[in-house]
Amino acid sequence: MILNTKLPNVGTTIFTVMSKLAQEHNAVNLSQGFPDFDTNPKLVACVNKALQNGHNQYAPMQGIQPLRELICERIENIYGASYHPDNEITITSGGTQAIFTAIAALINPGDEVIIFEPAYDCYSPTVKLFGGLVKPFELYAPNYEIDWQMVKKLFSANTKMIILNSPHNPTGSILSKNDIDELIKITKNTDIIILSDEVYEHIIYDGEKHHSVAQYPELRERSFVVASFGKLLHTTGWKIGYCLAPELLMKEFRKIHQFNVFSVNTPMQYGIYEYLNSENIYQELPIFFQQKRDYFRSLLSETKFKLLPCKGSYFQCVNYSEISEEPDIAMAKRLLTTFGVASIPLSAFYTKGKDDKILRFCFAKNDNTLLQAAEMLMKV
Repeated sequence: MILNTKLPNVGTTIFTVMSKLAQEHNAVNLSQGFPDFDTNPKLVACVNKALQNGHNQYAPMQGIQPLRELICERIENIYGASYHPDNEITITSGGTQAIFTAIAALINPGDEVIIFEPAYDCYSPTVKLFGGLVKPFELYAPNYEIDWQMVKKLFSANTKMIILNSPHNPTGSILSKNDIDELIKITKNTDIIILSDEVYEHIIYDGEKHHSVAQYPELRERSFVVASFGKLLHTTGWKIGYCLAPELLMKEFRKIHQFNVFSVNTPMQYGIYEYLNSENIYQELPIFFQQKRDYFRSLLSETKFKLLPCKGSYFQCVNYSEISEEPDIAMAKRLLTTFGVASIPLSAFYTKGKDDKILRFCFAKNDNTLLQAAEMLMKV
């Protein structure tokens, strides 16, 4: 059979490849971004209660009402932004599904989408799947700052969307207030849509502030905002998140959502609602992960790897150019097979495979796991 593939240059993701290798070699897996510790037993009890109470059938397409109302209340308290629970929020099967659906809803053949690379690997293939043209803007280590005047030069009559990600995966950088001001300037008097991936919004360090596009009316009116309960609650395997958008955009989003997902896990929605309604975890999360970041960085300081800044997310990037000149994919595989530690090479996050000799480690792990990995990395 001969197939006309829609994504001819797409294979298995680097995350799957490295995690599979880690399992085969019994390596410490700091590659894929998931915790190796349990979520709060209270949350599990809330989900079990929902199961026992019979919440086991389809949820409403947009998500259960109590959870949507609670999210809107939280958004207003934290960001001062008002969203209507009925027509401006949808519960999704994780952040990636929300990103996919937003792109599917708005991108037509020939539309141009600006992404900032290194970029989470679902952005570009999804744009291409719907006939869009990806216009990557390369960011440079160690700070990965955005030159907005250069970004504006990428604009054309076909520019339809800009995809943002802050705190940023894989680099751990964050958008500043100046970045927001510049974004407002360059999108003013345009029809450009913003897709803002904010799944690490509460994992931010050193007293820094997360600048959600939801806070700024000039951006809110043109933006999809994507969030993740998996990152918030240490439950990445549950694949539950949500999307915020003004009614005009959300109407288009739901046209797609109703056919590729329709509804999201019902008892988990009720469990998350009950848990978040009784627990205030938003201030605890950055403290929890900053302790892990600082601990991991202190361990890595004893190695030959050069640490890059990490202002948010639970990823630490390192430069290994003083250790080896081999390509980052080869280096990542050698670290795994020879020293027993799995990482992700940053070239996998660039369309053209830009190789700056940088690897990404996930530190959302037990301290013993981080110590074990560091002891192996000290031998490199």
